[in-house]
Amino acid sequence: MNKLIQQGVLSIAGLTAVAGFAAGPGLAQDTTPTVATKPVAATQQVSTDKHQVSTDKLLPDGVPAGQSTIPLSDEQKANAKAIVEATKKAGMDERAAVVAIATAMQESKLENLGHLGDRNDHDSQGLFQQRPSSGWGTVEQITDPEYSTTAFLKGLKQVDGWKDMPLTQAAQTVQVSAYPDKYAQWEKQAADLVAEHWTK
Repeated sequence: MNKLIQQGVLSIAGLTAVAGFAAGPGLAQDTTPTVATKPVAATQQVSTDKHQVSTDKLLPDGVPAGQSTIPLSDEQKANAKAIVEATKKAGMDERAAVVAIATAMQESKLENLGHLGDRNDHDSQGLFQQRPSSGWGTVEQITDPEYSTTAFLKGLKQVDGWKDMPLTQAAQTVQVSAYPDKYAQWEKQAADLVAEHWTK
């Protein structure tokens, strides 16, 4: 991680510690792209083989009810892979990657969004819809998948007991979204993406 990213992440750590994450993104309306979703049965399990991590690490509490899934473009898949790589680089585990991907799926549908004009939630941008005005970094930084993931994970590390929380609670503590319960619907697809990319 270069010096600029380190400084940005450290400033985020200080901001979130003082403000209790209240300065995070998602304080206004939900401006993520509307995408038709397909319900997923809660009994589905993540397929595992010798090349994948165990389901217990990805979904320690099983698959929550009310799952959704969307088809992903090559760009969206590349962004998911970038989140996995940034999570490993940050020294965090597979569960952290699941939380991060599910969060990005809710915030941006894994699209590295620029400013959306009238549809934008204040100045939120990037995979995690982070806001420069709230201290997440510059526009250039928060639209860089590695930086934005590292910033999100820095916030997640400060959430006491995040590993024992439901995914949506852990994500919401960092994001402070106006729609706190929506993260959970992406947990299964996020786990599948982590299983696919973690050992590659």
